[in-house]
Amino acid sequence: MTIESPNPRKLTLYVAGQTPKSLTAIANLKKITEEHMPGQYEIEVIDLRENPKLAKEHSIVAIPTLVRSLPVPIRKIIGDLSDVEKVLVNLKVQGE
Repeated sequence: MTIESPNPRKLTLYVAGQTPKSLTAIANLKKITEEHMPGQYEIEVIDLRENPKLAKEHSIVAIPTLVRSLPVPIRKIIGDLSDVEKVLVNLKVQGE
């Protein structure tokens, strides 16, 4: 969880326990943010097994799901985040 930018990106990764797909998504998100957004992000990982009602409250229909809530508009990426280019395009890392 890093914030140094005046306009940080807030990223929330929804996972379900310590499954291989969840662990891969967490590792991929950490690598992507460290390599492409150093000091510009805040990450929160939410385990829906610990608090399943958050899935409905936050409209999460698949896991893992990454939600960029800042800057707006909200963007969601479903999957283990192994396609780095897709993640960067969806997070609009370049051009903002």
